[in-house]
Amino acid sequence: MAYIRGENKPENDSEGECPFCRIPGLDDEAGLIVHRGETAYVVLNLYPYNSGHLLVCPFRHVADYTELTAAETVEVAGLTQTAMRTIRAVSGAQGFNLGMNQGPIAGAGIAAHLHQHVVPRWSGDANFMPVIGRTKPLPQLLTETRQLLADAWS
Repeated sequence: MAYIRGENKPENDSEGECPFCRIPGLDDEAGLIVHRGETAYVVLNLYPYNSGHLLVCPFRHVADYTELTAAETVEVAGLTQTAMRTIRAVSGAQGFNLGMNQGPIAGAGIAAHLHQHVVPRWSGDANFMPVIGRTKPLPQLLTETRQLLADAWS
C-alpha cells in the first residue's frame, strides 16, 4: 500500500531527486545495496514483489536501455546473471521474472532512471493473500535479505 500511495516517490525523478542516483551515496546497509560494480549496482527493491527482489541499476542517470554504453550494458547483464545465481544459492528460487519497464506507459514507477528487476519465484508464491487479504506476506526483513545476498555475492 505504501507503494500504491506513492510514499517515498519523488515528485520529479530528475537527476537531483532520483532515488537511484541518491542510493549510491548511502552506505550499503542504509541504501540496501547488495553489490557495487564499476558502472552499475544491485539494490533490494524497497517495495518487493517477493523476498529477494533485486534491482540492477546503472550509476548514470539514464532512462532508456538504448542509451546505455556498451560497458554499462555488459555490466547490467552480468550483474543480473550473478543476482540470479546468488538468489538461487541463498533462497532456492525455482524461477525468475526479469524485466525493465521502459517509460511510464509501460509501468515504470521511476521512468527517468533505468533499472532491471530480478524477481525470484517459487511454486505457490502467489496465493490468496493479495486477493482476499489485500496484503502480501514478506517472511524476511529487507535488512536481513540484503545481508544474506551481500554475503553470498561472488
